[in-house]
Amino acid sequence: MRLDHVVIAFHDLETAIADWESRGFTVVRGGRHPGRTSHNALVVFEDGAYVELIAWAQPGPGERWYNELMKHGEGLMDFALLPHSVPRAIEEARARGLELKGPIDGGRVRPDGKEVKWQTARQHTFDIPFLCADITPRSLRVPEGEARRHANGRKGIGKVSVAVHDLDASVRRYESLLGELERTADGGIRVGECVIELVRKDRARGEGPDAMELR
Repeated sequence: MRLDHVVIAFHDLETAIADWESRGFTVVRGGRHPGRTSHNALVVFEDGAYVELIAWAQPGPGERWYNELMKHGEGLMDFALLPHSVPRAIEEARARGLELKGPIDGGRVRPDGKEVKWQTARQHTFDIPFLCADITPRSLRVPEGEARRHANGRKGIGKVSVAVHDLDASVRRYESLLGELERTADGGIRVGECVIELVRKDRARGEGPDAMELR
C-alpha cells in the first residue's frame, strides 16, 4: 500500500482554498458528497498523494470529522492508504487479527458533473489509517498534469506523524493492517514514498494524524 491522502477539516472551504493558494499551492475543487453536506478541494502532488481540504455547507452531526471540527477546531482529521483491493485488504487484515468496517461505498460529484466512486474500509481506532480505493478511474478522483505542480516546489507528502496512546499496541495494529512492516532507520513505517511516524502523545483530539511534512 501507499499513502492515498490526508484529510484536513475547515469551517469554511473558500477561506481554506484562498489560504493554501496564497502559500503557493495549486488547489483543485473536488465537488460535493451526495447524501452528505460536505464539499472539498484537493492539493495533489507529483507522487499521486493529496491533501483533502474538507468543510461542511450545513451541519453534519452524524459525521466524526464534523464533530471533531466542532469540538476541537480545524486541523488534521484522518489519513488513508491506497490498497489494490479494499475487500482483499479487509480479508488479509482480518486474518492477521484486525477488524475493519467495510467495504463502504463512497463518492462525490465533481464541479463538472462527473461522478466519482470509491470504496473504503474504516478503522475502529484512529492511530491507523483507513483504506480508500477507486471504483471509477483514479484520474477522475485525483487530477493529473498541471494540477500536481505547485509554485512553492512541493512534490509530495514525506511524513505523517501520528499521535498514539500505546506505541506497542499501535505497532501491532500496523502489522495486522500491512503485514511485515518496512521500517526506517529511526523507527518510522514506510508506505511507498511516505513515512508514518508514531509518537506517544496525549491530546484532546485523541489518536490520529498530528502533523505532516511535505517534500
